[in-house]
Amino acid sequence: MILCTTIDELRAYIRAYRTEHPDALVGLVPTMGYLHEGHASLIRRSAAECGLTVVSLFVNPLQFGPGEDFDRYPRDPERDAALSAAAGADVLFMPSVEEMYPRASATRVLVSGVTERLCGASRPGHFDGVGTVVSKLFHIVLPDRAYFGMKDAQQVAVIVTMTEDLNFPIEIVPCETVREADGLAMSSRNVYLSEQERREAVVLSQALSRADGWLREGLDASETTARVREHIGSAPLADIDYVDVLRFPELTEPAPGERLAPGQRWIAAVAVRFGRTRLIDNRIFSGDEVAAHV
Repeated sequence: MILCTTIDELRAYIRAYRTEHPDALVGLVPTMGYLHEGHASLIRRSAAECGLTVVSLFVNPLQFGPGEDFDRYPRDPERDAALSAAAGADVLFMPSVEEMYPRASATRVLVSGVTERLCGASRPGHFDGVGTVVSKLFHIVLPDRAYFGMKDAQQVAVIVTMTEDLNFPIEIVPCETVREADGLAMSSRNVYLSEQERREAVVLSQALSRADGWLREGLDASETTARVREHIGSAPLADIDYVDVLRFPELTEPAPGERLAPGQRWIAAVAVRFGRTRLIDNRIFSGDEVAAHV
């Protein structure tokens, strides 16, 4: 695995690779570092499907709002490099903030519609930062495929929308959320949790699993939302940011009384703080699967 820290260096390497391997695919795995098994699974999939896998490691300041955890976001580049290499990465792109944003940027990539709920509502400007940095990475790497974890399903919906609207010739590959043995979704922020917070955080995946049963019973979106919120609220340290059940991937609200029907997909998505740590999780439900079990 080679390390590139500048855009010119990375572009030169990819151009040379494509010249020597004109039929090979280039895969991109964008990350903010402090990698875990969830990231490793994305890298392994890219390595299995592409001739060249580029992992970007960049903590993007544009997607952090005032008072958020940019300065304390966990960083361990040496460990990240070792994990990337072990998972099959060929190139690690690790630019500085100055390299990615050499001057105050006058341009932002704003995706509307799918950004108006969930994290887009509770973190204003967050997805402008995501769209901007992912767009920059797409232009820098020019990958054939880009791999994203479904733990942040809204982010995937935003990136798919941006890719289609701007005609990027890139296949977006959503990958299943990787979880700890007790069901907690793997996240770089899990390291912040105290012992008690970590024990209680499993309530997120438990509530989402129960939502599957409630939808199979015929509950509508608002009834399911209320039960998920009640279950999460049973954890003493849980401070709920949002709980929503929406259509996916458009992220619009089902009509009052509407039940999940064949041909539809809904998402139950949550964001909850445990102390200073904000965790997100979700589960997507298929109307075809629900109908098959009724």
